[in-house]
Amino acid sequence: MRIFLLLAYQCIACCSFAQHRSVAIKCGSLLNTRTGEVLHNQVIILDDHFIQSVQPLASFSRRTDTVIDLSAYFVMPGLIDCHTHVLLQGDITSDDYAMQLLKESIPYRTLRASRSCNIALQNGFTTIRDLETEGAMYADVDLKKAINNGIIPGPRMFVSTRAINTVGHYPLSPREFNWELDLPKGIQEVNGADEARKAVREQVAGGADWIKVYADRGYYRLPDGTYHSSPNFTAAEIEAVADETTKSRRRLAAHAVTPDGIIYSINAGARSIEHGFGMNAECIRLMVQRNVFWCPTIYVCAYVAAGRAKEGSPINSYFMESFPEVFRKALEGGVKIAYGTDIGGYSWNEPEAKDFGYMVKWGMNNLQAIQTATITAAQLLEQEDHIGEIKPGAFADIIAVKGNPLENIQLLEQVQWVMKNGLVYRSPW
Repeated sequence: MRIFLLLAYQCIACCSFAQHRSVAIKCGSLLNTRTGEVLHNQVIILDDHFIQSVQPLASFSRRTDTVIDLSAYFVMPGLIDCHTHVLLQGDITSDDYAMQLLKESIPYRTLRASRSCNIALQNGFTTIRDLETEGAMYADVDLKKAINNGIIPGPRMFVSTRAINTVGHYPLSPREFNWELDLPKGIQEVNGADEARKAVREQVAGGADWIKVYADRGYYRLPDGTYHSSPNFTAAEIEAVADETTKSRRRLAAHAVTPDGIIYSINAGARSIEHGFGMNAECIRLMVQRNVFWCPTIYVCAYVAAGRAKEGSPINSYFMESFPEVFRKALEGGVKIAYGTDIGGYSWNEPEAKDFGYMVKWGMNNLQAIQTATITAAQLLEQEDHIGEIKPGAFADIIAVKGNPLENIQLLEQVQWVMKNGLVYRSPW
């Protein structure tokens, strides 16, 4: 019944907005995510899918087709998650991961992913960057298309399709299973610069907005507390990926956890470093110098730590011990931190806004944490004019919470009202 009512509500909302061109949203409190200023008793005027103007309620006199009253709410732009996996449903252990790739067809996983997309939207994340399908080929492109065509509800998506790694360096591995079997792969495998270049071209042709590489593996900690790993690519291979990505007018995201992977990814031209749990001062210096963004994906590291330790891999537990200091140094050093959760790596039933609490605990003020998922995330995606702020010309991506998240950041785990592209997808009424 609940699902039926939700779908009925969305159909009514879509039909209603299809008939009306202008909408006024009355805001009790309205956050300027760039300055941190909170304005009271404002009105947002929408024209179709875009924000036309913002003005004080006292001066509002224009007739609109629809008025939405959020006078009792704190209003802000839709949130942006720069690291998701809608085609994964949690993979604490290697068995969790193998179960999905071996026992679930790509169509089945895509159906499950449509639920993940709706959950992200209901969580207030109106835009996501989905960083690979984990063996589901180009299903993320289809999900993006279905959302854009109004077939399923979901956030605005930027997708990276299959991701790239070198042969033998990513599950599923013959070391774990029968070597005689042709096992599915979580990524597109390459050997050599020519294959790396070809893989980028294939993924761009398949619909990739971003190209993702897995830069390192085999993480370990030395007695002095520093972290190291084995790089996955030769210099020629990673440079071929980066060069072809740039020529295709795409950007490169690098899964890189320690300096061994982070530094050569930055030098190759990565736009963002994903995870970076073991970064050091040199990584921070290079990221600031080269204008590279960091998606720290904090909660997923905590979420998988105990389960992986039981399997014999305590590295995530070690990362969580040193993570607060790494985060503080990156923040103080001026690294651009963009909100990214790696949800899908943990269950979609968990709050997607969980990382905000860690960020505040580890040194950010509440506004800075919110900015990671608004203006900074928009900068990473090169969408500053369209998302991350409530301003004229931007998409009508708007959320509302009960209470002030500048005082209590955990309110972002309880989003009450969601609009994306001028359509209402969640409402307390």
